[in-house]
Amino acid sequence: MFRTTADSEETIGYAGVTLLKRQLQWQLFLRVVVLSLLLGISALLQIKHQNLFIPPLPYVAYFIAGVYLFTIISSFFLKAINNYQIFAYIQLLIDAALTTCLVFFTGGSQSIFTIIFFFPIICGSFMLYRSGGLLLAAVSTIGYGAVLLIEFYRIFQGFTYLMWGSSLFNIFIVLHYFAIHGFTFFLVAVLSILLSERLRKTETALSQTTLDYDRLNLLYKQIFNDISAGIITVNNRGLITSVNHAAEEITGFKAYELLHNNIQYHLPDLLPVKSDAVRPTVWITRKDNEKIPIGYSWARLNMPNEEGEFRVFTFQDLSRIKKMEDQIRQAEKMAAIGEMAAGVAHEFRNPLAAISGAAQMLTQEIDNRPTCQGLMNIINRECDRMERTISDFLRFARPLSPKKDWFSLTELSGESLFTLKHTPAYHERCKIVIDIPADLSCWGDRQQINQVLVNILSNACNALSEQGGKILVAARERKEKDSENILITVSDNGPGISENILLKIFEPFFTTRENGNGLGLAVVQQIIESHGGTITAGNQTPNGAIFRIMLPLP
Repeated sequence: MFRTTADSEETIGYAGVTLLKRQLQWQLFLRVVVLSLLLGISALLQIKHQNLFIPPLPYVAYFIAGVYLFTIISSFFLKAINNYQIFAYIQLLIDAALTTCLVFFTGGSQSIFTIIFFFPIICGSFMLYRSGGLLLAAVSTIGYGAVLLIEFYRIFQGFTYLMWGSSLFNIFIVLHYFAIHGFTFFLVAVLSILLSERLRKTETALSQTTLDYDRLNLLYKQIFNDISAGIITVNNRGLITSVNHAAEEITGFKAYELLHNNIQYHLPDLLPVKSDAVRPTVWITRKDNEKIPIGYSWARLNMPNEEGEFRVFTFQDLSRIKKMEDQIRQAEKMAAIGEMAAGVAHEFRNPLAAISGAAQMLTQEIDNRPTCQGLMNIINRECDRMERTISDFLRFARPLSPKKDWFSLTELSGESLFTLKHTPAYHERCKIVIDIPADLSCWGDRQQINQVLVNILSNACNALSEQGGKILVAARERKEKDSENILITVSDNGPGISENILLKIFEPFFTTRENGNGLGLAVVQQIIESHGGTITAGNQTPNGAIFRIMLPLP
C-alpha cells in the first residue's frame, strides 16, 4: 500500500496510485516543454533586447540537454518503480533545485525565470496534496534565499558570465526580496492546496455518484429483466424503446424484432385506458400465431427535455392462470360428482356380483340349449366389463397416494408389455419397440406407473387396430436448470389425434370408442399429477400421435 499525508495519513487505493502515475507522466512532459519554451523565447528576446541576461548559448544548450537526459532516465524509472510517492517527492525536489540553478544563472534577483518556482509548488500541491505543496514552497523559499545570499556576498564573482549589475545593496533589500518571494511561494502553495483539495473532493463525489449510478443501473436492469411481468416502454411516437425478457417470452418476439417498431404493429390491442379503470384483459397474437389472454396496465413516463407522452406498459400472461382456474373448477366439480358417483358405483357392485354369480350358476345348469348358453355368456361378459368400469371409476374418484421408490424403467416397460398382450386391445399387427437405457431408474409408484403405460399402450393399439403399425416407447433423463426429470414418450405412426379431440382427451368419460368408458387417460393424468409430473398429448410429423410424460426426480 502507498501512504501520504493530507490532514492525516491516508491509505491510497489502486485508483489513487493510477492517478499519481499519470500525473508524474504529465509532470515529466511539462518539465521539458516549459523549460524549452521559456529558455528558447528568452534567447530570442535577448537578441533584440540586450538588457536581458541569459548565459551563453552553449551553456543554455548544456542545461536543456541535461534536463532532457534526466527526464528520459526518470521516465524509464517510472515504469520500474513501485512507490510512486517517493518518486514524486524526488522529482519535485529536483525540479525545485533545477529552478534555483536556472534563476541563479539568469540574473539572480533580477531573473525573469523566478516564476518557474511556481511549477514544482503547484505540481506538489496537486500530486501530494498539503504535504507536497508546503514542502515545495519551503524548499523553493530556501533555494531563492540561497540565490539572494550568493548574489549579495558575491561568492561566485570570479565567473565572467555572472558579472551582472546587482540591486542588492544592503541586507534589508535582501530580506525584502526574500520576504516577498517567500510569501508569494507559500500563497501559491496554499491556493493550490485549496484548489487540489476541492478538486479531490469533487472527484471523490463524482466517483461515488458514478458508482451509485452504476449500481442503480445494474439493479434496474436486474429487476427489469428478472421480473415475471412483461414490460414495454413506448415513446411519444408510439415506438417501442425497451423490452424485458418476460415480454419476449409472452409475445414470442425477440427484443430486436420489437424495438423501434410501432406498438400497434405487434400489439394493436394494447391501448392506454383510464387510470381508474379496471385492469383490462385482451387477447394478443403471439409470433407463433397462438392467441393468449393478457392482463395489462400502463403509466406515463416523465422524460426530461422530451415533449409528448411516453408510456410504460406492464402485462402478464393469463393463460396459465385461466387454465389453473379451469382446472380448479373442474377438480371441484369432479370431486363433488366423484363422491356421489363413487357411492352409487359401490352400491352397484353388490347386485352386479349377485347377477354375475347367478348367471354362472345358470350356465352350469343349461348344458344343451345353445340359445340360453349364448345369452348367459353375454350376461357374464357384460358383468365383467361393468366390473372393470366400476373399478376404474372408483380408482379415479378415490385415488390412492403413490408409494414412491426407485425402480428400473426397463424392467417396468417389459412388465407393461406383458400385461398389454393379455388385454383385448393388443393385436399382432402392432409392433412395439422399447428404447430405454438399461441403467435408467425412475422414482415413483411402480404399480401406478405400470398402469399408466398399459393404458397409453392400449390406446395406441386401438388407434392402430385397422392398419397396424409401430409403437415406440422411449425414455431419457433430462437435466434442466433447477431440476432433473425423466421424460417418457409413447409414439405411434397411426392416423394421429384430431385437434378437437386433443382438447378433451384427458377429460373423464370422454371416449371415441363404442365400448370405451372414457376413464383411462383421465386416470393416467391423475396418476402423473399425483407424482408431481405432467403429461401432454400431440401429433408428430409426418403422422402419428405422441404422449409425453415428465416425472421429477428427487
